[in-house]
Amino acid sequence: QVQLVESGGGLVQPGGSLRLSCVASGFTFSTSYMRWYRQAPGKERGLVAGIATDGIRTDYVDFVKGRFTISRDNVKNTVYLQINSLKPEDTAVYYCHAWIPGLPRNDYWGQGTQVTVSS
Repeated sequence: QVQLVESGGGLVQPGGSLRLSCVASGFTFSTSYMRWYRQAPGKERGLVAGIATDGIRTDYVDFVKGRFTISRDNVKNTVYLQINSLKPEDTAVYYCHAWIPGLPRNDYWGQGTQVTVSS
């Protein structure tokens, strides 16, 4: 059974930092492309960052470059999102996504973790 469990969200002041974690189980994590998405109130879910299986190739949407860092640990089956210099507009539910090759269904989502940036 594929599971993605996010954690690390919370309430933080502008300028602060958070590290989100997503622990994966039930599939071969090391061969799966991982992404972080976010969904702000009243808006559609959108891609934030992705990381290839090698942990080296990464992609970011333009508005998070330089502030967000995605990484993964293929031993711990965990993907991370380090968020620095948080802004109020970063407030959203952050979701972990796995694209898993070789299964009848390839897309899986975690339940999300809330990040609120406010003074």
